[in-house]
Amino acid sequence: MKYTLAFFALTFLLSCAREKEQKLESLDKKSAREVTLTTVEKGDSVLHITKQNIWYNGERLAEKADTIITEAKPKTWNAADTNSLRKVPIFVTVQ
Repeated sequence: MKYTLAFFALTFLLSCAREKEQKLESLDKKSAREVTLTTVEKGDSVLHITKQNIWYNGERLAEKADTIITEAKPKTWNAADTNSLRKVPIFVTVQ
């Protein structure tokens, strides 16, 4: 009986925790800065594309896209890594 009660209590707590998560698609864009990071491999190059939209009171105030082009496999001293820059992780710093 104790185990059954503990199981239901744990299940209840987990279901409550899941309800607090909010999907990005459902966030209010009325006043926000939206940033999209995209990586596209094109031939021997990789395009790192950053798109930004700035929203205020439901209106888009500004929109801009920047692209940085790099070699897919840069020439480095450490030739042991055969991965392309397409597969490296993206780290985001918000200031």
